[in-house]
Amino acid sequence: MTGIIYSFEKLNVWQEAKKLVVDVYNLLDAFPKFEKYALCDQIRRAVVSVPSNIAEGSGRRSLKEQIHFLEIAYGSLMETYNQLLIAIDLTYISEESVENIKPRIDSVAKMINGLSNSYAEKLNGLIA
Repeated sequence: MTGIIYSFEKLNVWQEAKKLVVDVYNLLDAFPKFEKYALCDQIRRAVVSVPSNIAEGSGRRSLKEQIHFLEIAYGSLMETYNQLLIAIDLTYISEESVENIKPRIDSVAKMINGLSNSYAEKLNGLIA
């Protein structure tokens, strides 16, 4: 793709979150057909929300708003992981399949927290 590169596209956390979306979508192929429009849909919405909120937050002018959208992204990441754990309990997917993408989940979580903490420090510096 050519043209304008938006600020969120340069963020490593957004790039990793986008890769996580692909990983999770591929994992959903193993779900039974009757779950395609129930738990699968909920997982899809949650995982897509992670990079989407990172992108939306990057478009906000205030650091406070940017932090808010990172918090939403983190919450969606935790929701995704929780739902994958439930899918294991329901035997829709294997524990191993989730363990394979868990490092990416952990990485995205750390990156979101790191960016949020960085913005919070900048915000506190502006207030002080």
